[in-house]
Amino acid sequence: MFLRIDKLPIELPTPKKIDPESAAAVQELMGGRFGEMSTFNNYFTQSMNMRSKRQLGPFYELVANIAAEELGHIQIVGAAINALLNGPPEGKDQDDDVTGTPISKVTDEVNTYMAAHFIAGGRNALPVDSGGMPWTGQYVFSSGNLILDLLHNFFLENAARTNKLRVYQMTKDPAAREMLGYLFVRGGVHAAAYAKALEKLTGVRMSDMLPIPKIGNEVFPEAKKYMDMASHTKLYRLSPADYQNLSAIWDGEAPEGGQCQVVDGPPDTMGDHIELDGISSAFAPEYHPQEIFEMAQKLYRKSKG
Repeated sequence: MFLRIDKLPIELPTPKKIDPESAAAVQELMGGRFGEMSTFNNYFTQSMNMRSKRQLGPFYELVANIAAEELGHIQIVGAAINALLNGPPEGKDQDDDVTGTPISKVTDEVNTYMAAHFIAGGRNALPVDSGGMPWTGQYVFSSGNLILDLLHNFFLENAARTNKLRVYQMTKDPAAREMLGYLFVRGGVHAAAYAKALEKLTGVRMSDMLPIPKIGNEVFPEAKKYMDMASHTKLYRLSPADYQNLSAIWDGEAPEGGQCQVVDGPPDTMGDHIELDGISSAFAPEYHPQEIFEMAQKLYRKSKG
C-alpha cells in the first residue's frame, strides 16, 4: 500500500516561456529505459517478488523503501515537463480561436518526435521516452537472485545519472535544472545505498566506483544546494511504521562526505504543484472551461459545509 502526500518533492521555479525542445529532452527521464518509471517499476517489482522477505530483512526493506521514493521522482519529472509546456510561446498570446491554427504558432519550436505532447497529451507529460516511444515492462529486471538484482539496480542508477547529466547539458531552463540538481543528489543516495548493500553481501567495495561518470554533484549549483542541506547523506524512511532496519545498510560514511543517516518521513524540501494554465485551443480542460471551474467551486464550497 502507499500513502500519498499532495506535494512535489521540491519547489520548482515557474518557467518564463514555453520550451518544447527541453520538454522533449526531459521526457527521456520519464519514460526512457533509464528513466524514473524504470527505476520505480524495477524496485517495486523486485520488492513484490522477493522471496524470504523476513529473513532478508534490511535488504528487502532497502529496495521496497527506495521504490516508494521513486514514485515521487516520477512526479517531479512530470511536473518539470508540464512546466516546460505551460503558458504561451514567448512574445505570443494564446489563440482561443478553435477554428484557427493556434498550435501552428509553436510548430517551429516542436521536436518532431514529441508532437505527441501537443496532439495526444494536450501539452502534458506522457509515459514515453524522448522519441515518443511508450515505456515498456521489458525494461524491468527481476531475477529472484538478490545479488544480481542489487547489481542491476546499481547499474540502473548510474545509467540514469548519465542520462540526467546529458539532459542537463541540453537545457538552461531553471525548472528543468532544479529538478535535475535534486535528482543528481537523490539518485546518488540510491546508487550508494545499493553499493553498500552489495559490499555487505560480497565484500566488494562498489562505492569506490562512484560517482559514475566521474564528475561530482558539487559541480552543479542546482545540486550543491541540496548537498549543502546534507540531502546526499539522508535515506528517507517512507513508511509510518515499517522499514525500521534501513540503518543496518545505510550506515557509516556517505560516498560524497558526511555520515549516513536514516530520516523518518519525506524530505523537508517539499513544494506546491505548479498551477498549469487552461488551454482552450487544446480543449484542456475544455474549450470554454469557465462552467467547469464554476461547478468545481460549487462542489468545493459544498464539501466545506
